[in-house]
Amino acid sequence: MRSELLKNVSRVVVKLGTGVLTDPRKQLDPAQMGQLVAQMAEQRKAGREIVLITSGAVGAGMGVLGYEKRPSELAELQACAAVGQSRLMAAYEQLFAKYGLHVAQVLLTHEDLQHHERHLNARNTLVTLLARGVVPIINENDAVSFTELKFGDNDKLSALVATLLPADLLVILTTVDGVIENFGKTNAKTLSIVESIDDTIEGMAGGTTSVTAVGGMASKIQAAKIVIRSGIPLVIASGKTKTGLSRVLKGEDEGTMFIPAPNKLKGRKRWIAFFHRTKGTLFVDEGAKKALRDLGKSLLPPGISRSEGKFEAGDIVRICDLNGTEFARGIVRFNFAEIGQNQKSRVEVVHRNDMVIL
Repeated sequence: MRSELLKNVSRVVVKLGTGVLTDPRKQLDPAQMGQLVAQMAEQRKAGREIVLITSGAVGAGMGVLGYEKRPSELAELQACAAVGQSRLMAAYEQLFAKYGLHVAQVLLTHEDLQHHERHLNARNTLVTLLARGVVPIINENDAVSFTELKFGDNDKLSALVATLLPADLLVILTTVDGVIENFGKTNAKTLSIVESIDDTIEGMAGGTTSVTAVGGMASKIQAAKIVIRSGIPLVIASGKTKTGLSRVLKGEDEGTMFIPAPNKLKGRKRWIAFFHRTKGTLFVDEGAKKALRDLGKSLLPPGISRSEGKFEAGDIVRICDLNGTEFARGIVRFNFAEIGQNQKSRVEVVHRNDMVIL
């Protein structure tokens, strides 16, 4: 299954976490960075396009500014990121230059990918860089971004970038071998294949105890949900080995592979599904849920039981069943106050073309 899915991979997004880039002193680890760059350069020389999503800016800055653990104050985090980002890019530029490769720094915020024109512009920039043989190196703009530092992580960013392009494969290289069943026990083992993300898989994913990082395996599972729905496979593997990326791309049993959904989303639907912070929720009855999910219908007022949030026409909203389980999202055509007023009308609240079944 791995070999079949990966046989024609030509565009790869690689995400490197703080844990695989820094040493125990929280400083960038030149030897570790060097072996990771060597692996990516090998794939670039083999003709594959490589996009790198890198953590490490805050971690690198922590060491310089003398922090023993990741600070909690926003201004301190931003100071660490500002100091660390330049050091991070300087290190990458030198390392890739050894292989005759040029790099480009791309700093993104969530708003860059949410706003449709900026979303398309970001994609065009990345595609142009790749066409020129450049390796884009992407990070969140942590020095100025509030919400990304407070709520975001580079696992999600890597999934969004892979979905934006779109890529043929996302590889997240981390400090563990993959998703581990019975973690911490004598019978622990790394899962080779995940065909669907259920409660059992989510139960295997914890957070992180790292003093430099955020997220952990839980955020990687959330990233997996995004890319597999977009039709892109994901492999979570160790970044500590010198052949991990090569083994992944050869289809060998390295790390944990998440199998993509067969009915992948197209560009605009991906943008609706994954690139927004939803502004509200519509709760629908079972009849409406069936009509939307199974029959491809638009959402009409009679099927809406209630709404939450102060959303405006044109906002993205969650669509949930009466148990609160989200099964779709879409662009709403009325504001929150108008939803109840049109309860008996046949006007479309969310048109099918503006809706994504998750």
